Amino acid sequence: MCEANAYLLKDGKEELFLESLDTVEPDEGKLRLTSIFGEQKFIRGKIARLALVDHKVVIEQSE
Repeated sequence: MCEANAYLLKDGKEELFLESLDTVEPDEGKLRLTSIFGEQKFIRGKIARLALVDHKVVIEQSE
């Protein structure tokens, strides 16, 4: 399989946030990220970059 991983952009560096990403959905002003294993994480932010060949979703966190 070729799942993407989600990364947070912090100080110009990408930090792993969630592996084996299945879906990214808006949810009450946040992003809900769900892995193929059913793990869910919520974060306030926006998608900064999708790198599909690299299987990356990069998120810029907001306050």
